[in-house]
Amino acid sequence: MTASPLEKCREYGKDAELTGDREDQETSMLALHLLQAALVHLNTIFLQRILEDPAWARRLTDADRRALTPLFWSHVNPYGTFQLDMDRRLDLGRAPAADPA
Repeated sequence: MTASPLEKCREYGKDAELTGDREDQETSMLALHLLQAALVHLNTIFLQRILEDPAWARRLTDADRRALTPLFWSHVNPYGTFQLDMDRRLDLGRAPAADPA
């Protein structure tokens, strides 16, 4: 099984291959799929919020828009320490409309 870059940073087995018995491999793969789906969902929300900004709408060409994808993950730190503040949430709602004045 060939691992994608995201899979390679997630798996710690020999040559980034899934390790363990078949049930462990299946659980690992299902967890990876869930992680990827969540990442694409958040990236899509963030891209939509950026594209709502009129300054970006004017700046992007048709070629730029065609090249946009929520499949990026360069902003993910797979090996770092994560500080979780359980009293705060990501603001995933729509960005407030710009003041027309």
